[in-house]
Amino acid sequence: MTFISKTPHADVVLIGGGIMSATLGAFLKQLEPDWTISLFERLDQPGLESSDPWNNAGTGHAALCELNYSPAAKDGSVNPAKALLINEQFQLSRQFWSHLVDNSLIGSPKGFINTVPHMSFVIGEDHSRFLKTRYEALKPHTLFRSMEFSEDHAQIAKWAPLIVKGRDPQQKIAATRAAEGTDVDFGALTRELTTYLGNNGVEINYGHDVTGITRASDGGWDLTLKYPKSGEHGKIHAKFVFVGAGGGALHLLQASGIPESKGYGGFPVSGQFFRCTDETIAAQHSAKVYGQASVGAPPMSVPHLDTRYVNGKRSLLFGPYAGFSTNFLKNGSYLDLPLSIRPGNIIPMLAVAKDNMDLTAYLVKEVVKKHDQKVEALREYYPEAKGGDWELITAGQRVQIIKKDPQKGGILQFGTEVIAGRDGSIGALLGASPGASTAVPIMIELLQKTFPKNFKGWQSKLKDMMPGYGVKLDENPDLAAELERATAKSLQLESVSASH
Repeated sequence: MTFISKTPHADVVLIGGGIMSATLGAFLKQLEPDWTISLFERLDQPGLESSDPWNNAGTGHAALCELNYSPAAKDGSVNPAKALLINEQFQLSRQFWSHLVDNSLIGSPKGFINTVPHMSFVIGEDHSRFLKTRYEALKPHTLFRSMEFSEDHAQIAKWAPLIVKGRDPQQKIAATRAAEGTDVDFGALTRELTTYLGNNGVEINYGHDVTGITRASDGGWDLTLKYPKSGEHGKIHAKFVFVGAGGGALHLLQASGIPESKGYGGFPVSGQFFRCTDETIAAQHSAKVYGQASVGAPPMSVPHLDTRYVNGKRSLLFGPYAGFSTNFLKNGSYLDLPLSIRPGNIIPMLAVAKDNMDLTAYLVKEVVKKHDQKVEALREYYPEAKGGDWELITAGQRVQIIKKDPQKGGILQFGTEVIAGRDGSIGALLGASPGASTAVPIMIELLQKTFPKNFKGWQSKLKDMMPGYGVKLDENPDLAAELERATAKSLQLESVSASH
């Protein structure tokens, strides 16, 4: 592999080799096959940071089980709007992946997606009441029509034996189950997408660090590159740049100097998971079982006991146990956080620090937890768990968005945010969950913001690739059922009709 890019110019440069850049590249190859595209990734392979299967939970986030997407209001009611939005977004991802599989642009879907039912599980009278209210708010909607609810130990044991076996039969528990849930290996999917790009004229450059970005005289961007293995340097000019470098995106976005980047900061949260690769234990659990976050915990710290499929092997994952590191990337620098502080974001960052003392206290408490205490947390979901069957692994870094707020000075935002330069020459993504699961609609939003003139002409092609594009499936039950069956067939998933 040569270091210096084969061409000093590209129509599009993608910074980062994760699921976001790979998805955007795949879209552009379909929409504008003649555009020249170069991708730069600082590591030696694609998808090794947040997209790596052991750096995330692999949940195909469709809000089927994640309680933080439909929290209870003060009066006890549950608003299903955000859950509906996220489910609609995931349906677009399923449709786009199906299009790629159906046209032999990527390999077997079994390598990256499998059917794994999604469950919510709670303990106690109040939590059970909330879960039933949530179920009643979601069940009438087309995209949640298959959801089941139970407070019966025997029924819940049929769905997920490990969470009931050994539990006090008098303990009040409740669960919901959606059989159409999925487990997704986003690392494998990223590799499939980057292979497709590389086979179709995209210049893929691994081991390349983008160290600088400056505005060029023609309105494009000049990027400086470094090849750390040899110390070589290079440059490339791009008409359009996407900063999809995960936690590393904030630094490059700040370096660009675009007004839209002003005021943004980042708050990194690290995490660990317990992993069990004992096949006799893994075979007893086929579900992603999500509970409720502890008081003060960030949303992505919701405890869950997951079935995972990685490299064809089934295993279990439990966690996350949140921690704190000043790295913005798992393979980043401890200076990432302090070097991200700017005059424009110091007030929002200080405001967030003041208003999130409960989060700070929670993280401190998590960091000092001992192994036995972590096993005890696992036993709330798997009462007969033995600590020796589980190994502790370090998950990927998540950098939550800090942004200006007129009332509070600054707020900590959990989610993802597309940032685009007003001239459309640069776009970036900040934030975390639901992230990878909604990469397809997120990249469509980015395309709309950065290529407004082209976007009108792309509508019919987008509709061809994703028949549900521009339609609210929840309001179109027949189309929802048709697309659920079609995508299940293409992706080799178990079909659960959306209309029954």
